[in-house]
Amino acid sequence: MTVYVVISKIGEPLPGNIRSLGKVQHVEKYVINGGTTLHGEVEISGAKNAAVAIIPAALMVDGVCVIENMPQISDTEMLLTILRELGAKIRFLNRSTVEIDCTDVRNQDAPYDLMRKIRASYYLIGAMLGRFGSAKTTMPGGCNFGVRPIDQHIKGMTALGADIDIRYGFVYADARDGKLHGARIYLDKVSVGATMNIILAATLAQGRTIIENAAREPHIVDLANFLNSMGADIRGAGTDTVKINGVEKLHGGSYAIIPDQIEAGTYMMAAAATGGEVLIKNVIPRHLECISA
Repeated sequence: MTVYVVISKIGEPLPGNIRSLGKVQHVEKYVINGGTTLHGEVEISGAKNAAVAIIPAALMVDGVCVIENMPQISDTEMLLTILRELGAKIRFLNRSTVEIDCTDVRNQDAPYDLMRKIRASYYLIGAMLGRFGSAKTTMPGGCNFGVRPIDQHIKGMTALGADIDIRYGFVYADARDGKLHGARIYLDKVSVGATMNIILAATLAQGRTIIENAAREPHIVDLANFLNSMGADIRGAGTDTVKINGVEKLHGGSYAIIPDQIEAGTYMMAAAATGGEVLIKNVIPRHLECISA
């Protein structure tokens, strides 16, 4: 069986033999010839959900950090561009290794047009609050899946001593006395984004922060490991209770992002569905147990 997927810009004519099936956005054409088995090997890239939090975390580092296994996707490119707009020095050492120096970054508005395009823009709230004591970001953007609630993020930042104001599509956050302070925070529902954002904010806060009912995904552990490698004191990531002892500053270093378990799982499912034999390289088997089982 052959499946044709044709996407054309609104207002542009479709090829003569193709009928329009509705509103579409980009010019692309995918032709999938089914009924064959998959053979070969593929190398998994770095985890997107870890990278989009680790890049903002680099904003908090006083020094140069080298991040390996960086996925080559639009979200990471936009986040790196945002850091560059804020004053960071960014240099690619190879296709998947980037050097980031945020030593000279000063607190200023991040570029609105870039931030509104990505969901992970909210991680800059925690990172900028932690470093500067204030932040201004857009509401989460990205795919049009409807409004993305950030109530648990706000709850966490408020508990740490920040005043949050949302108006006209922007999030304004200011630490009440210029510095965040540790607190015990119970998340009303398990939230990956809120867990990671609170970890970011609490890393440079004064005192101890305890997050209860925290999310436990591998990319949360990866963010904590990155921050710890730069001098943070975070314990319990990967469990439902995370403890962060605030430190005065983070230093530079090197870190490799974990492989993307979603990408790996997709290839595993494709191989299982079609048959054949596929070698999937650069994976952490423990992250794939629910699929391999």
